[in-house]
Amino acid sequence: MGSGRTSVVVLVGIGALAATAVMAREMAISPAGGVSITDSPKEVMDQAWQIVFRDYLDTTGKYTPEQWRKLRRELLAKSYGSPKEAYEAIRGMLGTLDDPYTRFLDPREFKEMQIDTSGELSGVGIQLSLDKDTKDLVVVSPIDGSPASRAGVQPKDVIVSIDGKPTKGMSTEDAVKLIRGKAGTTVKLVLRRKGQNLDVPLMRELIELHAVNHQVNTTPDGVKVGYIRLKQFNANASKEMRASLRELEEQGVQGYVLDLRSNPGGLLISSVEIARQWLNEGIIVSTKTRDGIQDVKRATGRALTTKPLVVLVNEGSASASEILSGALQENNRAVLVGQKTFGKGLVQSVRGLSDGSGMTVTIAKYLTPANHDIHHRGINPDVPAKLTDAEASKLTLEDLGTRKDSQYRVAENALVKKLQQPTSQQKAYKPGSPNLPAALAPPTSP
Repeated sequence: MGSGRTSVVVLVGIGALAATAVMAREMAISPAGGVSITDSPKEVMDQAWQIVFRDYLDTTGKYTPEQWRKLRRELLAKSYGSPKEAYEAIRGMLGTLDDPYTRFLDPREFKEMQIDTSGELSGVGIQLSLDKDTKDLVVVSPIDGSPASRAGVQPKDVIVSIDGKPTKGMSTEDAVKLIRGKAGTTVKLVLRRKGQNLDVPLMRELIELHAVNHQVNTTPDGVKVGYIRLKQFNANASKEMRASLRELEEQGVQGYVLDLRSNPGGLLISSVEIARQWLNEGIIVSTKTRDGIQDVKRATGRALTTKPLVVLVNEGSASASEILSGALQENNRAVLVGQKTFGKGLVQSVRGLSDGSGMTVTIAKYLTPANHDIHHRGINPDVPAKLTDAEASKLTLEDLGTRKDSQYRVAENALVKKLQQPTSQQKAYKPGSPNLPAALAPPTSP
């Protein structure tokens, strides 16, 4: 197979805006089945085939080793006049798995995924997912402060067309390719919302991707609340969360509301590192491969605060958000307020292929501390609270986490109630305490 290599990084996110991290290297294994491979397109095809054959976790019942070997023989027996033809064959091969999270990325798409990790991109700020049942392109959430957010794009909006091109049958990668572009140019989307089509022209711009916002809120009764909004689990999220916690602790907040609403996920390790900042003990998450091997991540006794915590979730809280909220809920560390979460319990690995293309492949499922598989089920909040459509249409980004935000008010009330319970009087983190090294240290490895 030559000297081709695959790059590996684990993520638990949905849509095209999944963050990646420093990529470990491993040799791609030699081709099996005795078929001669002489040209680069077939080499790339066989690399993709080998990754699935070796690591893929089947959750749809569409995969068997025998059928996969047969498909390899058929594909490698054909001639491909260009890399593009081979790429289409790879997409067709992966399409037989019926897994929307196992997908091929051509060199341009793979480079765009790497751009996502840099913290800045040129586009309109929409996080997308492909609905498994309807195959519709669905908005997970707009990025705060982006053109999409300012134009009123909402979670669950269906993208009907992009610059007049219908999206039926289009992958998230194809959609991202059309939506992104040079800053200052315009893209026209048609969105379907509650049966009505909306024309939404958006001007592309450079978008900075900050993961964490925080502020101090004061309740009508004078309680100081640390409000933290975590928007995605990128490579900087843990560092930003640590800095926010340190600042809020110094300001003497009495408890916290952590807002994970419409957070689509991202890096698995980021969710674990952030959970360790809130939890002193207990299991955070376990991952299970097709061989049944479980990798269990635990708290390390280095929480930055033990003050009462309420977590806000909704139907757009997915993957890494569900790992964090599930860990905090099932370890009795936090009360969950809001709506049932998205329900994505699968782990993907991002692999770079020898010609600069890449792929994401489902390699495991994750389980909450109580061994719950939340895929397609989601996590139910302890205190249900729904934001009505009328309320959502009136809320601005500045209103989130304020008294104008009805879900936040419910969370704040739940926190005040928790503070009033004798058992919830927690020891605060203070400079000079045993937790100071945790506050100052860089993110820990799993």
